[in-house]
Amino acid sequence: MMSFGFGKEFRLTVFGESHGACVGAVVEGCPAGIPLGEKDIQRELDRRRPGGRLASSRGEADRVRLLSGILNGQTNGGPIAMLVENQDVDSSWYEENRHLPRPGHSDFPAYVKYGGMNDYRGGGFFSGRMTASLVMGGAVAKRLLSLSGVKVIGHIVQIGGTRLLKEVGDQDIEAAALDGAICADKEASREFEGEIERAAEEGDSIGGVVECRVLNLPEGIGEPFFDSVEALIAHGVFSIPGVKGVEFGAGFGLAAMRGSEANDSFVIRDGKVATETNRSGGVLGGLTTGMPLIFRVAIKPTPSIRKAQRTVDLRTGNETVLAVGGRHDPCIAVRALPVVEAVAAVCIADLMVRDGKIPRRVGDQSGN
Repeated sequence: MMSFGFGKEFRLTVFGESHGACVGAVVEGCPAGIPLGEKDIQRELDRRRPGGRLASSRGEADRVRLLSGILNGQTNGGPIAMLVENQDVDSSWYEENRHLPRPGHSDFPAYVKYGGMNDYRGGGFFSGRMTASLVMGGAVAKRLLSLSGVKVIGHIVQIGGTRLLKEVGDQDIEAAALDGAICADKEASREFEGEIERAAEEGDSIGGVVECRVLNLPEGIGEPFFDSVEALIAHGVFSIPGVKGVEFGAGFGLAAMRGSEANDSFVIRDGKVATETNRSGGVLGGLTTGMPLIFRVAIKPTPSIRKAQRTVDLRTGNETVLAVGGRHDPCIAVRALPVVEAVAAVCIADLMVRDGKIPRRVGDQSGN
């Protein structure tokens, strides 16, 4: 079982693999005294768990177990260890095809890197199953940020070639999450679901774009030069399996603008400095401006599809054809939505702890 860590002051370590005993997370640097229980973690896990017509049929309950770091319903200042067991595992297809790297997966480079000793069952620790660990860590970060009024919300803004073309408000995105909708616009949500279902019926898959917003951030959060807000979030989201692009604010659209169009003019709003527009996505010089932090993440189509694809038998060196078996999502962007939010929450929590915006201890239970 391997583990990987991310963050400095608020640090998330993940461990496990797709077809192993479990996947888990350890959060270090979380202040003591924060109300936290399994329900806070479970709420986020339920948003990404498999099942349903738009997701894999793998029947994982994903019930979280809190192993340490919590006492009497509050964080105690120690490492917060959490895990979910892998209960519905079927490795038979992977055993039969272990020498046939799946197109679009890490199988081939992992085989080379680890000398053929890589975990080939569902991709091992390269699997999207590992995102359950990210969500667990993100749930802790969200709870911590909520004490400062910071919210992390998101929705799907594109599936395949179909995009959301209208502006939607923050309240619409929050309401969509409560309703279990994948997009804040109901009409677009129905169109997106139709695209996914058509791809699944054809034995294929489809990609999408997740938009994430971080609201009520204080100004000046970020650590130049290499730990700017954008650098840290980009680092984090590119660790999510399937992510192939990230843009902040108007993103690549800024390349087609002139400075007079791209710049966000400063104004006074409700007695505070704000910007008239938010094409920068709430970030200037790698630091937060106090405007909503907005970024979008491009997620490729699920590489595991039933359609036949060309590959190579690593034992013989001969070309062959492979149709991937097992249980897979026709669109991983849907279940990536809470994962993107989780990674953003971890990054922001880390930067806010570093900047002293979050105390090392919340409250005083000593009676002094």
